[in-house]
Amino acid sequence: MDELGFELFKLTSAGYCCSQIMMKMALNAEGKENEDLIRAVSGLCLGAGSAQKTCGVLTGGVAIFGLYAGKGRDTEYPKQGYSEMVDEYTEWFETEFGSTECRQLIGVCSITDYQTNQSYRIKCGDVLEKSYKKVQEILREYDFEFGSRD
Repeated sequence: MDELGFELFKLTSAGYCCSQIMMKMALNAEGKENEDLIRAVSGLCLGAGSAQKTCGVLTGGVAIFGLYAGKGRDTEYPKQGYSEMVDEYTEWFETEFGSTECRQLIGVCSITDYQTNQSYRIKCGDVLEKSYKKVQEILREYDFEFGSRD
């Protein structure tokens, strides 16, 4: 198991969902913590609000683009390339995995399935790893230095 795989394993074992894992790894790359942000992205778990719709890995990746390039103050605007990064990632995700919906990707159809059937974690691991690497690649492509927003 490589370093990224081990980090994914630790975060999954600690009970974080996919959207939280994506954000937590991005913050870890910066040596930062933000419990409020991690709590906020938990609303994206299980396909946004537990509806098994848009995958948390997809929305977690989009949230990372927002962290780097989104509007954060009254006096600023999204940075150049923000919308293009989101579009590129979303299109790549659907092409790579055949869907953007949690239910179709991992087959979890209810919150009970999620809590009792942990086999989804294996399916999510591959999606998480590939997607996290793709987010980094897209950020570099648009001249953002992953791990450094200062």
